[in-house]
Amino acid sequence: MHPLLVVAIPLVLVIVGMVLNSVGLSFDQPPSSSEQDPAKRAAAEREDYRRFFDLQRRQAVTRQKRVGQYAWLLMAAIIGSFIWLYKDTVNNTTITTQIAGLQTMPTEEGKEMVLSVTLKDGSNVKYLIKSPKADTLDAATKEEISKQKVSSWEVSSLKTALSIGDNPLPLGVALKISN
Repeated sequence: MHPLLVVAIPLVLVIVGMVLNSVGLSFDQPPSSSEQDPAKRAAAEREDYRRFFDLQRRQAVTRQKRVGQYAWLLMAAIIGSFIWLYKDTVNNTTITTQIAGLQTMPTEEGKEMVLSVTLKDGSNVKYLIKSPKADTLDAATKEEISKQKVSSWEVSSLKTALSIGDNPLPLGVALKISN
């Protein structure tokens, strides 16, 4: 699921809630009484206003209950989306720190090489290594990679990896992983 979709779901729920909350609002007046006697007319209008007030109060209470239920649904959707977004971010960022082994292997034709990445959970991902054409690789990026050196104080704080292959790894291997 795309992270933008996870953020869009609560926003859509907010908009739908605003529309649903505004539907059915009416500011009607009860009909006036056709009674000619002023005392009876006042009593009839009082009764009409009382019924109208009770109807409006009942509708407001049911609306408040529905808005309260919808607010809980909205809060659950927002909390759920942020939990999912957090887990997705953590999974995408920690997957790079979970590499257990790297291995290069030839293809059956022997023309290209495959990089096999084994993660600590046992899963394996393979990448086809292609040599880029000279015009497709950015010159600034190529110079930055080739001239970069690791200082001795930085080497002392690095973790170690054991090369168990038959051939020593060549110096200057640079790979750009594309999705």
